Amino acid sequence: MITVFGEGRGFRVVWLLEEMGLPYRLRPVDLLAGVQNDPEFLEINPAGFIPAIRDDDVVMVESIAIMEYLMARHGPTPLAPASADAAFPLYQQFLHLGEAGLAASAYFISGARNIAPESERNNWSARQAMYVFESRLGLVTRQLERTPYLAGAAFTAADISVVYALLMARRNCGIAYGGLEEAYIARVMTRRGFDQAMEACQATGSWAPSASG
Repeated sequence: MITVFGEGRGFRVVWLLEEMGLPYRLRPVDLLAGVQNDPEFLEINPAGFIPAIRDDDVVMVESIAIMEYLMARHGPTPLAPASADAAFPLYQQFLHLGEAGLAASAYFISGARNIAPESERNNWSARQAMYVFESRLGLVTRQLERTPYLAGAAFTAADISVVYALLMARRNCGIAYGGLEEAYIARVMTRRGFDQAMEACQATGSWAPSASG
Protein backbone atom coordinates (compact mmCIF):
# COMPACT_ATOMS: atom_id res chain seq x y z
CA MET A 1 0.00 0.00 0.00
CA ILE A 2 1.33 3.42 -0.98
CA THR A 3 1.17 6.00 1.80
CA VAL A 4 1.06 9.69 0.89
CA PHE A 5 2.14 12.03 3.67
CA GLY A 6 0.53 15.46 3.59
CA GLU A 7 -1.66 17.44 1.23
CA GLY A 8 -0.45 20.71 -0.31
CA ARG A 9 1.53 19.58 -3.34
CA GLY A 10 0.62 16.08 -2.20
CA PHE A 11 -2.70 16.72 -3.92
CA ARG A 12 -0.85 16.20 -7.21
CA VAL A 13 0.25 12.77 -6.02
CA VAL A 14 -3.22 11.78 -4.81
CA TRP A 15 -4.77 12.97 -8.07
CA LEU A 16 -2.26 10.91 -10.05
CA LEU A 17 -2.95 7.83 -7.93
CA GLU A 18 -6.68 8.24 -8.51
CA GLU A 19 -6.15 8.59 -12.26
CA MET A 20 -3.99 5.44 -12.26
CA GLY A 21 -6.42 3.48 -10.08
CA LEU A 22 -3.72 2.61 -7.53
CA PRO A 23 -4.63 1.93 -3.89
CA TYR A 24 -3.14 4.35 -1.36
CA ARG A 25 -3.53 5.81 2.11
CA LEU A 26 -3.41 9.55 2.76
CA ARG A 27 -1.72 10.31 6.05
CA PRO A 28 -2.31 13.94 7.14
CA VAL A 29 0.61 16.12 8.22
CA ASP A 30 -0.19 19.28 10.18
CA LEU A 31 2.54 21.77 9.32
CA LEU A 32 0.84 24.50 11.34
CA ALA A 33 1.02 22.39 14.49
CA GLY A 34 4.71 21.82 13.84
CA VAL A 35 6.32 18.70 12.44
CA GLN A 36 8.58 18.54 15.47
CA ASN A 37 5.53 17.02 17.16
CA ASP A 38 5.19 14.35 14.46
CA PRO A 39 8.09 11.90 14.87
CA GLU A 40 6.54 9.33 12.51
CA PHE A 41 6.58 11.85 9.68
CA LEU A 42 10.09 13.08 10.52
CA GLU A 43 11.33 9.52 10.15
CA ILE A 44 10.00 9.64 6.60
CA ASN A 45 11.29 13.13 5.77
CA PRO A 46 13.68 14.64 8.32
CA ALA A 47 13.57 17.90 6.34
CA GLY A 48 9.97 18.26 7.45
CA PHE A 49 8.22 19.28 4.22
CA ILE A 50 5.38 17.69 2.29
CA PRO A 51 4.59 15.66 0.33
CA ALA A 52 6.41 12.42 0.90
CA ILE A 53 5.49 8.84 0.08
CA ARG A 54 6.32 5.39 1.31
CA ASP A 55 5.88 2.55 -1.18
CA ASP A 56 7.02 -0.66 0.52
CA ASP A 57 10.71 0.02 1.14
CA VAL A 58 10.85 3.14 -1.06
CA VAL A 59 10.63 6.59 0.54
CA MET A 60 10.54 9.71 -1.64
CA VAL A 61 9.91 13.45 -1.43
CA GLU A 62 9.25 16.18 -4.06
CA SER A 63 5.90 15.97 -5.82
CA ILE A 64 7.10 15.83 -9.44
CA ALA A 65 9.78 13.25 -8.67
CA ILE A 66 7.17 11.17 -6.83
CA MET A 67 4.83 11.38 -9.82
CA GLU A 68 7.55 10.26 -12.22
CA TYR A 69 8.47 7.39 -9.90
CA LEU A 70 4.89 6.19 -9.57
CA MET A 71 4.27 6.24 -13.32
CA ALA A 72 7.54 4.42 -14.04
CA ARG A 73 7.21 1.86 -11.25
CA HIS A 74 3.47 1.20 -11.49
CA GLY A 75 2.87 1.99 -15.17
CA PRO A 76 2.85 2.10 -18.06
CA THR A 77 0.15 4.74 -18.16
CA PRO A 78 -1.08 7.12 -20.86
CA LEU A 79 -0.53 9.89 -18.32
CA ALA A 80 3.19 9.64 -19.20
CA PRO A 81 3.83 9.51 -22.96
CA ALA A 82 6.68 7.24 -24.00
CA SER A 83 9.95 8.87 -25.01
CA ALA A 84 9.31 8.00 -28.68
CA ASP A 85 5.88 9.65 -28.59
CA ALA A 86 5.62 13.02 -30.33
CA ALA A 87 3.95 14.39 -27.18
CA PHE A 88 6.88 13.48 -24.92
CA PRO A 89 8.91 16.73 -25.14
CA LEU A 90 5.91 18.94 -24.31
CA TYR A 91 4.85 16.53 -21.58
CA GLN A 92 8.27 16.71 -19.92
CA GLN A 93 8.48 20.48 -20.27
CA PHE A 94 5.13 21.24 -18.67
CA LEU A 95 5.34 18.49 -16.05
CA HIS A 96 8.37 20.28 -14.60
CA LEU A 97 7.26 23.82 -15.41
CA GLY A 98 4.21 23.29 -13.20
CA GLU A 99 6.51 23.20 -10.18
CA ALA A 100 9.78 24.91 -11.13
CA GLY A 101 8.19 27.82 -12.97
CA LEU A 102 4.69 28.18 -11.49
CA ALA A 103 4.19 26.65 -8.04
CA ALA A 104 7.64 27.53 -6.72
CA SER A 105 7.23 31.15 -7.82
CA ALA A 106 3.71 31.31 -6.37
CA TYR A 107 5.06 30.08 -3.03
CA PHE A 108 7.31 33.12 -2.72
CA ILE A 109 4.66 35.51 -4.02
CA SER A 110 2.25 34.16 -1.42
CA GLY A 111 4.79 34.56 1.37
CA ALA A 112 5.47 38.15 0.39
CA ARG A 113 1.79 39.09 0.07
CA ASN A 114 0.41 37.24 3.07
CA ILE A 115 3.19 36.86 5.64
CA ALA A 116 5.93 39.44 5.08
CA PRO A 117 5.87 42.83 6.84
CA GLU A 118 4.00 45.47 4.85
CA SER A 119 7.25 47.17 3.81
CA GLU A 120 8.55 43.91 2.28
CA ARG A 121 5.47 42.84 0.35
CA ASN A 122 6.62 44.28 -2.95
CA ASN A 123 10.35 43.87 -2.60
CA TRP A 124 12.72 42.90 -5.41
CA SER A 125 12.40 39.17 -4.76
CA ALA A 126 8.61 39.31 -4.75
CA ARG A 127 8.61 41.19 -8.05
CA GLN A 128 11.09 38.74 -9.54
CA ALA A 129 8.94 35.79 -8.47
CA MET A 130 5.92 37.39 -10.12
CA TYR A 131 7.91 37.97 -13.31
CA VAL A 132 8.91 34.29 -13.38
CA PHE A 133 5.34 33.16 -12.76
CA GLU A 134 3.89 35.40 -15.46
CA SER A 135 6.53 34.46 -18.03
CA ARG A 136 5.93 30.74 -17.48
CA LEU A 137 2.19 31.26 -17.50
CA GLY A 138 2.69 32.82 -20.92
CA LEU A 139 4.11 29.51 -22.13
CA VAL A 140 1.03 27.71 -20.81
CA THR A 141 -1.28 30.17 -22.58
CA ARG A 142 0.63 29.88 -25.82
CA GLN A 143 0.36 26.09 -25.76
CA LEU A 144 -3.35 26.19 -24.95
CA GLU A 145 -3.88 28.29 -28.05
CA ARG A 146 -2.67 25.25 -30.01
CA THR A 147 -3.92 22.21 -28.12
CA PRO A 148 -6.58 21.43 -25.47
CA TYR A 149 -4.02 19.95 -23.09
CA LEU A 150 -0.42 20.87 -22.49
CA ALA A 151 1.13 17.85 -24.20
CA GLY A 152 -1.34 17.87 -27.06
CA ALA A 153 -4.76 16.31 -27.58
CA ALA A 154 -4.69 14.06 -24.50
CA PHE A 155 -4.67 14.73 -20.76
CA THR A 156 -1.36 13.81 -19.07
CA ALA A 157 0.37 14.19 -15.74
CA ALA A 158 1.70 17.53 -17.01
CA ASP A 159 -1.84 18.87 -16.65
CA ILE A 160 -2.00 17.62 -13.05
CA SER A 161 1.23 19.47 -12.33
CA VAL A 162 0.15 22.75 -13.92
CA VAL A 163 -3.50 22.89 -12.86
CA TYR A 164 -2.58 22.38 -9.21
CA ALA A 165 -0.15 25.30 -9.51
CA LEU A 166 -2.75 27.53 -11.17
CA LEU A 167 -5.34 26.82 -8.51
CA MET A 168 -2.84 27.36 -5.71
CA ALA A 169 -1.66 30.67 -7.20
CA ARG A 170 -5.22 31.89 -7.56
CA ARG A 171 -6.07 31.06 -3.98
CA ASN A 172 -2.85 32.15 -2.26
CA CYS A 173 -1.77 35.02 -4.52
CA GLY A 174 -5.01 36.34 -6.00
CA ILE A 175 -3.75 35.77 -9.55
CA ALA A 176 -6.44 36.08 -12.23
CA TYR A 177 -6.48 34.21 -15.54
CA GLY A 178 -7.91 34.87 -18.96
CA GLY A 179 -10.69 32.98 -20.69
CA LEU A 180 -8.38 30.42 -22.28
CA GLU A 181 -6.81 29.42 -18.98
CA GLU A 182 -10.20 29.44 -17.24
CA ALA A 183 -11.65 27.07 -19.84
CA TYR A 184 -8.63 24.78 -19.49
CA ILE A 185 -8.91 24.64 -15.70
CA ALA A 186 -12.65 23.93 -15.93
CA ARG A 187 -12.06 21.21 -18.53
CA VAL A 188 -9.50 19.42 -16.39
CA MET A 189 -11.63 19.71 -13.26
CA THR A 190 -14.40 17.65 -14.87
CA ARG A 191 -12.25 14.53 -14.61
CA ARG A 192 -13.37 11.82 -12.22
CA GLY A 193 -9.83 11.51 -10.90
CA PHE A 194 -9.90 15.17 -9.86
CA ASP A 195 -13.21 14.71 -8.03
CA GLN A 196 -11.94 11.61 -6.25
CA ALA A 197 -8.75 13.40 -5.19
CA MET A 198 -10.86 16.25 -3.83
CA GLU A 199 -12.90 13.81 -1.78
CA ALA A 200 -9.72 12.34 -0.32
CA CYS A 201 -7.95 15.65 0.28
CA GLN A 202 -10.38 17.46 2.53
CA ALA A 203 -8.15 20.45 3.26
CA THR A 204 -7.54 21.05 -0.45
CA GLY A 205 -11.19 20.40 -1.25
CA SER A 206 -12.19 23.25 1.03
CA TRP A 207 -10.70 25.82 -1.33
CA ALA A 208 -9.72 24.41 -4.73
CA PRO A 209 -13.16 24.07 -6.37
CA SER A 210 -14.08 27.67 -5.58
CA ALA A 211 -10.65 28.76 -6.78
CA SER A 212 -11.48 27.76 -10.33
CA GLY A 213 -13.99 30.43 -11.11
